Order: sequence, then structure tokens, then C-alpha cells
Amino acid sequence: MANNKNQQNLDSGTISFESPQGKRKLPNFLLSVRLKYVKLGYHILISNAMYLLLIPFLGLASAHLSTISINDVVQLWENLKFNLVSVTLCSSLIVFLATLYFMSRPRGVYLVDFACYKPEENSICTREIFMDRSRLTGTFSDENLAFQKKILERSGLGQKTYLPPAILRVPPNPNMAEARKEAEEVMFGAIDQLLAKTGVNAKDIGILVVNCSLFNPTPSLSAMIVNHYKLRGNIQSYNLGGMGCSAGLLSIDLTKQLLQVHPNSYALVVSMENITLNWYFGNNRSMLVSNCLFRMGGAAILLSNKSSDRRRAKYQLVHTVRTHKGADNKSYGCVFQEEDEKKTIGVALSKDLMAVAGEALKTNITTLGPLVLPMSEQLLFFATLVARKVFKMKIKPYIPDFKLAFEHFCIHAGGRAVLDELEKNLELSDWHMEPSRMTLNRFGNTSSSSLWYELAYTEAKGRIRKGDRTWQIAFGSGFKCNSAVWHALRTIDPAKEKNPWMDEIHEFPVHVPKVATID
Repeated sequence: MANNKNQQNLDSGTISFESPQGKRKLPNFLLSVRLKYVKLGYHILISNAMYLLLIPFLGLASAHLSTISINDVVQLWENLKFNLVSVTLCSSLIVFLATLYFMSRPRGVYLVDFACYKPEENSICTREIFMDRSRLTGTFSDENLAFQKKILERSGLGQKTYLPPAILRVPPNPNMAEARKEAEEVMFGAIDQLLAKTGVNAKDIGILVVNCSLFNPTPSLSAMIVNHYKLRGNIQSYNLGGMGCSAGLLSIDLTKQLLQVHPNSYALVVSMENITLNWYFGNNRSMLVSNCLFRMGGAAILLSNKSSDRRRAKYQLVHTVRTHKGADNKSYGCVFQEEDEKKTIGVALSKDLMAVAGEALKTNITTLGPLVLPMSEQLLFFATLVARKVFKMKIKPYIPDFKLAFEHFCIHAGGRAVLDELEKNLELSDWHMEPSRMTLNRFGNTSSSSLWYELAYTEAKGRIRKGDRTWQIAFGSGFKCNSAVWHALRTIDPAKEKNPWMDEIHEFPVHVPKVATID
């Protein structure tokens, strides 16, 4: 996908893909939506709401029964004890309704706790260290060193992000052994902390889902975890590879489906990316961007469908919405791992990336809207949409206020200018964007695990209150956009939390200036 045209588009030192009309920014996806995606959102709502229709009926029946006195019961018994047909029909109806309710009601999925890995201080990579190590490799031209410096300065990354030792070493030493070592440090570090926080025995875990896009050894990463923690032999184990930065929420959705069919289970989700074997040592600028943005990190999440865990769980999973645009060739190829002209492997970014991301986001948000927006917002949005699309009326489109649906937003920390555009499109405040911006600044783009660093930041700030709703949204290669909605089951006390922000949360937020170009 990386061609000479893309190369010319990157010569300015920023990732601002040029079109004949000028610089491409993230499209205003809320101003142009398709009715079929609104319909899809309502279809999901209706298809999963059968059990909700039974709740009012059972509530009315319970309220009516509460008004019946003992004399009424005795009189009813006198009337029915010689009427076998009536007794049978009433009993059958009660059993049928109760069975229908319990069979149609999905199991609750609870997030017991999660943990984010914080590397050792010897893995800290300042901008100066990054440029020094890049220069010492001897593989980058002076022009591309200058290009990387500009990208780094405008990326939104701070001075305390992390890279694995194999990349920081002089000279770099990327090999399979070092990559396995990085994976073990990240995964086991996060899981150890999670098991300590929850008190769950590793052998009680019945489902394991691991996602890592670019590093897929044999045996798999999930097998490494099974071996290290001696997990039970009948564990449902899944290893997801090549699915990009949105794979973390994809793993959550897969785990939700598994918890619907495996009762009384704990599920462990591990989201990470591996840097060691995926550092690009060539001079194709469309492939150099990933060096400047991606950093070391990972997260472990413990989910449960046990009703007894609701009392101690932090959140309940309310919705997951997945969008996949891979059927479109432009979307499929906008983030592509391939060899450059010198046979060096890297991940190339297409000039169509921002347009593709905007279309995927638009589809996902349009589908999610009917599930989460208040009815007043839905009516206003739907009325103006029908007027514009069906009756061709020239009226200003109504942009729903997602701040009425969510208290907290965790948007994948893919780059500073992308966050700027999303803030503008969703009409969010600096306060809403703070977790994403500070995560990008402190930890960089940790791929699929970035959403969990953002939620950890929100907890460390003491912002999570019982009943709060949090929206996690991520996008990645393929092209995919996934969302998850969480409902806080209790107020999170930061004094009792242990996460990677706690020792330095008083230093944040820091000022990160916005930019006009796309990072």
C-alpha cells in the first residue's frame, strides 16, 4: 500500500494526507448518516428486548397479587379445587411465563476488576532517547530522522513512555527470544496484579481470550499463559491475531458471547501489542509512523457471569457494537503490513486512512445511538434524518448529544489530532477527553490496551460514581470500529485502588496543545 504518492504526501513531516482539495481531516460523520445503520441499531435493541417486555407484565402481576388477602386466596382455592382444567391452565401459564423470562434473559456480564502493566523505569524512552537510538541504528537517512522528530514532537506523546529493552539496546537486538520475554513481562505482570487484586485462583478461570496483532508465536500467547499459571485442561482458550487496535473490545465481545453459554464462569481477557519484532528499520515514511506512536503496554481484565460477583464487581457490561468495513477494498488496505522496496517488513498507512476511519466511526456510532441515547434525543435525531433523507427537506441536521448518554468517554489513544477531531465531532469537552489525552501522553499508543489505561486514569481521578456510564470506542486495521458500554455498579474509591497512575496522578492533567494536522 505504501507507494511513491504516499511517500510524497508524508514529506511535510506530518501525517497529513493530501487530496486535490487539501488536507484530509476526519469526516464529520454525525452530519451524514445512513438510515440502514439507524435501522440496525433498532433491530439490535428490539431483538434483545423480549425479556424486557416481560418485566412490566410480571411487575403488574406481582403488584396485583400483593393486594390479595388471605380470604381471597381461600375463596380462589374453593373455586378451583374442583376445577382441574382451570388449575392446570393457570399453572401451565405461570410455568410458561417464568420459563420464557428466564430463558430469554441474557446472563449479566460483570467486570470484577482489571489491571494495566507498568514497565520498569529502565524501559522509559524520552524523545531524546528515541532520536538517539534511531540515529545510532545507522539505517535511517537524515531526512527520515528529521521526519521522525517532527512526528514525535506533534504526536502527543510525553517524556515517560516505554519501549522494550531489545529496542533501546545499542545496537538493537530484536529476536524471537526477546519478543517472548517482552510478551511474558507484559502479560504475566498484568495478570499477577489482577489475581492479587481479585483474590481469584488461576485454576478457577474457565475462559481465556488473548489478543495481540503482530506477534503470534507457536505455541500461542494464550498457551504461554496456560502453561505459566497451570490453568485447567478444559479451559476455553482463544488467541486473536492480526486484528489491530480495536481487538481489545472485540475480545470483550467474544468473551460476552462465551459467558452466555458457559454458566458460573470466570473469563480472563488479555490485550497487548508486541514491539520487539515489529520495529521498522527502513526508510519508507508511511511505515515509520508506527515507530513514533506505538509503545509497550498491556492489560488484563477479569469478567464473570456469577450473580454472586455483582456485589464486588466494578462494572456491568451493557452493550457491545462491532463494525467491520473489510468488504471494501479501500478500508481493507488502509493499514497494511508488507515489505518495502528493500524487503524490510513494516506497517504502511494509506492516504485514505482518515476517511476510512470516519466512515467506520459513523457506522458504529449510528448503530449504537438507538441503544443508549435518551428517547428525546432519538426522536429529534430521527425526525430530522427522515426529513432530510426521505422528504429531501433542506434543514440543519440534528447532532445527538452523547453526553446525555455517558458520563465518561474512553477513546482509543491512536494519535493527538485524531482525538482533536473526535472531540470536535462529538462536541466533547476537554474534561471528557482528558483520559485519552493523558494516556497518549504518559504511555503512548499501547494499541488495544489503551482503553484500559484510560479507564484506570478515570478511576485514579476519583470520577467513577455508582450508576455512571462509560463508553469505550476503538478502531483499527481491517478496518474495524468497536464500542463497549459499561455501567458502574459502585463508586470507585481511588485511595483503595492500585493502578499505574496512582503514584503520579497528582501530576496530571498536563497541557498538550492541539494541532491542525493529522498525526
